[in-house]
Amino acid sequence: MRAAFYRRHGAAAEVIEIGEQPTPQAGPGEVRVRLHASGVNPSDANRRGGRSPGADYPLVIPNSDGAGVVDQTGPGVDPAWNGRRVWLHNGQRERALGTAAEWIALDATLVAPLPDGVPFDVGACLGIPAMTAHRCLFADGPVRGLDVLVAGGAGAVGHYAIQLAKWGGARVLTTVSGPAKGDHARKAGADVVIDYKREDVAARVLAETGGKGVERLVEVDFGGNLATTLRVMALNGTVAMYASRGELRPTVPIYDFMRRNVNIRTVLLYSVPPADRARAQTDIGRWLATGSAVHTIAGHYALAKTAAAHQAVESGGKLGTVVVECTR
Repeated sequence: MRAAFYRRHGAAAEVIEIGEQPTPQAGPGEVRVRLHASGVNPSDANRRGGRSPGADYPLVIPNSDGAGVVDQTGPGVDPAWNGRRVWLHNGQRERALGTAAEWIALDATLVAPLPDGVPFDVGACLGIPAMTAHRCLFADGPVRGLDVLVAGGAGAVGHYAIQLAKWGGARVLTTVSGPAKGDHARKAGADVVIDYKREDVAARVLAETGGKGVERLVEVDFGGNLATTLRVMALNGTVAMYASRGELRPTVPIYDFMRRNVNIRTVLLYSVPPADRARAQTDIGRWLATGSAVHTIAGHYALAKTAAAHQAVESGGKLGTVVVECTR
């Protein structure tokens, strides 16, 4: 099969090669997917660049998310999966061979049905962003009737978090860094959009919630936003953090959180319990079936241009997910 791959960490243009690799076969508990599209996440670029921890392999096919059609099932897997359209996540997490290829074989629990009306390039956007958003929102119970703040509502995780929170019955506030990203967040369904570069986020959140604060916070920069977080959290609320971009080793004022009985939850998808990941896949499928989901693709790249796709992710400023087309 044709694939993109790298043999060492480094800049995308310097280390990503395009060539033939063995076509995988579905092993026990696995399905093989004929990939149509591969989604590129910042974590994919960070692993390739050696900027995030992870196992080293002699050869890596990058990218963890994708969509395609199951064309082979391994021992122990229901043959009814054959021919089904699917989206998948964690294709290159704790393993070497990801989705920047024509085929991938992976554990059957990592794939989920893709509705007929959802294109493959859209399916490739779901994966880690939508699954992470779901975990942040629902790990501590339903959100119906709650005020939820999504930090960075124009990002891939944030954009899905807004939509899933609305689907779950929450009132959603979100922060953005400018008017264009504000429009993007509103299209996702945000009730209140706050430009953090021009407004006092905490003051606006408290004003919008009658001084109560928010019961849930989906946080993209735990360390960088600590001061604001302490001001906006309601009693007994939950901060679910999936990144800490501004400060990797923050000093946490733990007693300030304790006085408000605030729960701090960390979220990293590959170590989420399997039953909870399965619930997320089911819920995302139900949400997709409503036909109301908004997806944004930042750009399409041919498989041969996978390095350029990684560069587009690293350049910053994009809205949506960069997609690699895997079919010839």
